[in-house]
Amino acid sequence: MNNDVQNIKKLIINEPFKLDCGKIIKDFPIAYETYGNLNKKKNNAILVFHALTGDQFVTNINPITKREGWWTTAVGPGKAIDTNKFFVICANVLGGCMGSFGPKEINPENNKIFGTSFPVITIKDIVKAQKYLIDNLGIKKLLAIAGGSMGGMQVLQFISLYPDIAHAAIPIACSASHSAQNIALNELGRQAIMADPNWKKENVTPNKGLAVARMAAHITYLSKKGLQEKFGRKLQDEGSLKFSFDADFQIESYLRYQGANFVDRFDANSYLYITRAMDYFDLEKQFNGNLSLAFKDTKSKFCVISFSSDWLYPTVENKEIVIALNACGANVGFVEINSDRGHDSFLLNVPKFLKTLNEFINTTYNEVNNEKRI
Repeated sequence: MNNDVQNIKKLIINEPFKLDCGKIIKDFPIAYETYGNLNKKKNNAILVFHALTGDQFVTNINPITKREGWWTTAVGPGKAIDTNKFFVICANVLGGCMGSFGPKEINPENNKIFGTSFPVITIKDIVKAQKYLIDNLGIKKLLAIAGGSMGGMQVLQFISLYPDIAHAAIPIACSASHSAQNIALNELGRQAIMADPNWKKENVTPNKGLAVARMAAHITYLSKKGLQEKFGRKLQDEGSLKFSFDADFQIESYLRYQGANFVDRFDANSYLYITRAMDYFDLEKQFNGNLSLAFKDTKSKFCVISFSSDWLYPTVENKEIVIALNACGANVGFVEINSDRGHDSFLLNVPKFLKTLNEFINTTYNEVNNEKRI
């Protein structure tokens, strides 16, 4: 990672900000990026929330990593979310490592990196910080809010806190609370990081532990069928087995590649903090065990999207959100996209998904501009 991170767009939140854990922070940055132009009516803005390992660089080339933005399949000129038409905003989450206030920042009290002295954060904290950004941009009401995985959690939390903030909400491949399975998987990743001898050492990255965490997580983003079709039992080198613990199989080599690439762009402690925020997320508990109360005041229309082969956030968990929305009389549509590409389907070129996204957003925009109630 290069030093260009110092030159990215940032909003400094000057006023005291109380976190769910009880600690107060102030004078901290939220890094963000925008795409397209805000129109005169300021009614074409779409706030996109990124997932666990994402950042504010949704599309085009990420100036820090020099890789393509994480949602280039969906966002850009002429794409499902057309930046020739819409003004797209995305912030690096609180606790992140791409310019927002997080554990890799310097603690002004001792001039050392925060590390694990950084306060524990929640999805609610993450969302409330982003509301400052929308206010700072002078946007009274967003056309839509959208996000997949942890981004979908932020959609749900945002609309529960600010029920009149957006005409439309698009939670994708997510749930209203983390299952025991997902908490367990996140704990596996955290323990891999914390077991690395370099964890907590100054100026040293626990590369091995972070790579293993990424490898374990990456498996959950795929499907059994997709893995079998892509890799099967293919050997890395044609011929016989090596009879060693090198990467004999192509799937082993692929996972090692994913892990090695990840450590170059992500902070290990950010991984700990953001996965913890995901595990703490429980919208039903916030509303005394009644999920529908989270949406009782919203006027937004919803499009909930799941994928048939997603076992990390299966369709049944997405349907629980739909049931809660129906229970409070919200305007909600639901689509399960047939895909064998697992949880990562929302990041990939899945035509039916991209078509659904495009049609829902454009219909909403037309309704808003024709001054129809939605």
